[in-house]
Amino acid sequence: MSAFLTALLPVILVVGLGQFLARRGLVAAEAFRALDRLSFLILLPALIIRALANAEFDGAPWLMLGALMAAQVLLGAFGLAASFWPGMSRPSVGTIIQSNVRWNTIIGLSLGGLLFGDEGLALVSLAAAAMIPLANVISVYALVSHAERPPGTKPRPLLALTRNPLIYACLIGIGLASFHVRLPVIADETLKMLANAAIALGLLSAGAGVDLGALKLAGLKTFTWSLVRLIGLPALTLAVGLAIGLSGLPLAIALICAATPTAPNSYVLARELGGDTTLAANFIAAQTLLAALTLPLTWVVILWLGAA
Repeated sequence: MSAFLTALLPVILVVGLGQFLARRGLVAAEAFRALDRLSFLILLPALIIRALANAEFDGAPWLMLGALMAAQVLLGAFGLAASFWPGMSRPSVGTIIQSNVRWNTIIGLSLGGLLFGDEGLALVSLAAAAMIPLANVISVYALVSHAERPPGTKPRPLLALTRNPLIYACLIGIGLASFHVRLPVIADETLKMLANAAIALGLLSAGAGVDLGALKLAGLKTFTWSLVRLIGLPALTLAVGLAIGLSGLPLAIALICAATPTAPNSYVLARELGGDTTLAANFIAAQTLLAALTLPLTWVVILWLGAA
């Protein structure tokens, strides 16, 4: 547990620093948006390419990917049960489904790297290569199909994926590793510098994006479905993983990825595709805070299973 807390506390502190800088106005909101764009286009792709390129795929943990993707689909489908919640609007249902399938890649990468080094970082990157496309497809479909006022043009999930630099980074990294192409020293060191910046800036931006004021509007619906997400996704991942024989480090990484809160960019997609933006903001704030409690519980499970 001490090793996990040693890895988790710096993540919490950096997220808290981002919140402090934003609330005090020491860094403008426009600056954080610019950092988000920089991370999305350059820094995160660099991190993913380097982690995957240096990974060993001859024994790739396909069971880990299968467990995570199955858990995403199952919890996404469970979100349809929200339609039976009294007074639940259709946009809220779509927003809940999106929350159920998205995860915070930055926190996953941070914990994976701090706890398990380069191998952990590579496994989280591999998980991202599978989970990010699936999360986008499910989220777009759920938001559009439940929107009260759909956009004038129908979104195309596959087209959106082709414009996502993270997807290209995953493909490049996997391609390099699959063909055993070693990165030149200069290229590797350059990507390493960019990768180091990606995690720090990503956590700062995640903290700045937490709207504590949104929690004042949050009620039982927000906290109930936040706990469904934070507990349900790792629980389903564990159940599916054990059923198909997943164990060891891949199981630990799968549970860490599943236990992270929903992605901060879920608010943007909810706004663009007719989701419940207030609920989306509430989910981001509530889950980021609650994850400080649920992530240690996940680590206890990992230790109990002997996967770490």
